[in-house]
Amino acid sequence: MGPRYVRFRLTYELRRRTGLLKAKFPTRPPAKSYTSLHDWKQLPPRFFFESRESLRIDSPSAIGQLPDASLQEQFSEYQKGNLLFFSAKYYPVADWLTNPTNQYRYDATKHWTEIPDFSPTAGDIKYVWEKSRFVFLYSLIRYDFQTGKDLAETVFEEIESWIAANPVNCGPNWRCSQEISLRVLNWTFALNYYKNSPSLTEERFQSIMHTIYWQLLHVEANINFSRIAVRNNHAITETLTLYLVGLFYPFFPESKRWKIRGKQWFEEEIAYQIYEDGTFLQFSMNYHRVVIQLLTWAIRLSEINNERFSNAVYERALKSVAFLRACQDEKTGWLPNYGNNDGALFFPLTTAPYRDYRPQLAALEAALGIESEDVEDKFWYDLKSVNGQPKTTVIEPQSFSKGGYYTLRDADTLTFIRCGAYKDRPFQADNLHLDIWVNGENILRDAGSYLYNTDEKWVNYFAGTASHNTLMLGSYNQMQKGSRFVWYDWVKDAKGMWKVENEKFIFEGKIRAFTQVSKNIYHRRRVTKIKSENKWLIEDWLENAPNELPIHQIWHPSESFFEHFSIQAITQNGSELTVAVTEGWHSGVYGVKEPARRLVFTTLERYIRAAIQKK
Repeated sequence: MGPRYVRFRLTYELRRRTGLLKAKFPTRPPAKSYTSLHDWKQLPPRFFFESRESLRIDSPSAIGQLPDASLQEQFSEYQKGNLLFFSAKYYPVADWLTNPTNQYRYDATKHWTEIPDFSPTAGDIKYVWEKSRFVFLYSLIRYDFQTGKDLAETVFEEIESWIAANPVNCGPNWRCSQEISLRVLNWTFALNYYKNSPSLTEERFQSIMHTIYWQLLHVEANINFSRIAVRNNHAITETLTLYLVGLFYPFFPESKRWKIRGKQWFEEEIAYQIYEDGTFLQFSMNYHRVVIQLLTWAIRLSEINNERFSNAVYERALKSVAFLRACQDEKTGWLPNYGNNDGALFFPLTTAPYRDYRPQLAALEAALGIESEDVEDKFWYDLKSVNGQPKTTVIEPQSFSKGGYYTLRDADTLTFIRCGAYKDRPFQADNLHLDIWVNGENILRDAGSYLYNTDEKWVNYFAGTASHNTLMLGSYNQMQKGSRFVWYDWVKDAKGMWKVENEKFIFEGKIRAFTQVSKNIYHRRRVTKIKSENKWLIEDWLENAPNELPIHQIWHPSESFFEHFSIQAITQNGSELTVAVTEGWHSGVYGVKEPARRLVFTTLERYIRAAIQKK
């Protein structure tokens, strides 16, 4: 991570343990009025829309049936006291401080610096943060709009309840600046939608402004933690929020500074975190979608208010869309379940399934002036009419070498391969993983993430090499696992390329890995796709590995694979290998896992050739 990271973490931890950090974030600050509700309504900055009353359904195809079944279900569950967590599962939520999976209740009188992110007793803190993001407001607002049922009082009662239960800088919901930033953005959406509602009283407005102000003071004061220690989508979220709060709440004393710094820092983070080829430093499809949504907010809201970011922001946004579209199954809109996936979908403005990326990609494309699908997101962002060139599907192999991804779209198939060296923090030991999609079915898939704070067994499996379609050496991961999100012995040497020969697409990749075993071990993989056929040949070589350690070629098929496809493997001398059907696991959404059959070919030789084809 480098000396800058080490210096910052040592200093930060010293300040936390001595109480200096705590002193910088005061509790119980006195209330102060910055502007009146009347004056705020007259301010010139424009949001996506003027108010609830200004919105009209100009594009029925984007909104669909009123209300759609998914939205009706969410509202019905909400009335019962249940919320949808991570787009995966409903939980009864009694308050803002209790983990619904184990009923552990955090102490809201404790300063946030005294609350750990990871605790075996408390469980995964994300289960407390989830409601406090206020993402659920979007289902209420969309239901309000689609049915005409005024839910303003419900929305403001929820915000009031949160403010009362979470004193400034106290409790778990002040622990993370990204969570704070999301809460402020989602409150801002609700404030603008219900701007003219009688439920938004002067007293409520003042209470909300007081809390937004102290939340942004917290974000700014702790911004270096995200920009140095974390340096991922957290930093992008927080810097954009500083800019947007400075834009939409200009009456705060620090707003001018927040707007200037936030814009500059956001531009820097986008230029650093999104590589030149459009890939993203978190090596995660879902976290890349998080950035896609943040870019849509940034580009659209700045444009509405006659402002503009640096050229790099627009260039990286365009490249990001192109990369994710290249990895997307066109039939379903899904992408490989690749990389860390905590279920994050910050601004759910659609009825599409969580794994369908089309709504978010289409919204950013429209903001960039590219023609795209008609989706509800575009309605809410006031992007109903966009002129541009229609997208064309790229048939030939595509290489994204900066991030280390290689894709091929051929007939009704999608082949996705990971082969990359790390200059930024890795999150999973998954190099040379192969994903295969046929006619909208992910027949060979990534096992997913499950949970970030769980038993070591599950962390090691889902983050490790064992849960990916690649090669293991004995019981060793490609890199050495540290605590939590830490990996040692990063893969620094990796090369990949496509070539076309006769009726074949051929990928060749090579990485130096397993350095905790020996310093000069190389895994080489060749994937041959027969043109216009559902047939793949996968050849693996392991060079310079100790002879006593076996190699394992691992596969995670979908259940339908066993019915429609076959897989056989041989060694260098043509001997057929017996496949072992072992216990595997699959996590399609955060916090949920299910048993799945995992196929493993094992040999002491240093070559395996597997053939996958339709029966």
